[in-house]
Amino acid sequence: MKIDVLIDKLTPCLVEIATGKVLQTTFSLATEEDIAGIADKGWLFDWTAPALDKYIIYKLQIKDDSIIQGLVAVEPMRGAVYIHLMESAPHNLKPNKKYDGVGGHLFAIGIKLSYHLTFDGYVCFEAKNQELADHYTDTFGARLLRTRLHEYRMEIDEIDAHKIYETYTLEGDLDVR
Repeated sequence: MKIDVLIDKLTPCLVEIATGKVLQTTFSLATEEDIAGIADKGWLFDWTAPALDKYIIYKLQIKDDSIIQGLVAVEPMRGAVYIHLMESAPHNLKPNKKYDGVGGHLFAIGIKLSYHLTFDGYVCFEAKNQELADHYTDTFGARLLRTRLHEYRMEIDEIDAHKIYETYTLEGDLDVR
């Protein structure tokens, strides 16, 4: 799985595009009920796939709202949190995008988990292509870790993770199964 999320803006909260209204966010573990049937609602990935069973899946929501704005699948590893998959809700994609800031928030959840696990914010992931790898470098300071197995494997180190951690104010429950 490769990350294919374009980061629109680095915003501490989600911003409603139509009004410019700033909305506080929360995150928590996604339940089976949360992800059951979301493919029928236009989500691109099958979040119920057995391959995702070994990962922790978090949902991003607007505070006091039950609608899921994005999902991220992560895996704690030795010294890092690996971000396997993330997706913005269909209503947060162009051309009728409702909120700015979802993609950055999903990365921030992985970074918050990394801090929680005493990994100093360090995360890694695989970008889908060179264009996205360049975008993550420009937006987050991510760096390519070229290997033979993963052409676009990237990391966000402790220094750049701290900048992201300080930007995002989302509240959440890092309960790890």
